[in-house]
Amino acid sequence: MPNIKSAKKRVLVSEKKAAQKKMLKSSLKTALKKYEAAIAENDAALAQSLYSDTVKKIDQAVAHGVIHKNNAARKKSRFTLMLNKVNG
Repeated sequence: MPNIKSAKKRVLVSEKKAAQKKMLKSSLKTALKKYEAAIAENDAALAQSLYSDTVKKIDQAVAHGVIHKNNAARKKSRFTLMLNKVNG
């Protein structure tokens, strides 16, 4: 444990930020799994409604530095192709 006041604060702040990023990453993974499950079931209506939520979660993850922007672009592109395939 640090002795200097500013170092103590940095420890607390970094723990708080780590918890926030972990929460964001967890919600992102949940959204991805729900979307992929809807695609696997060929449920076009559910997939369409989950698509916008999933893309929003991906964009939020990029904004908070949880994933890289190229990774996000790749995911969004793949999910768009999946949705188009299900819609026919």
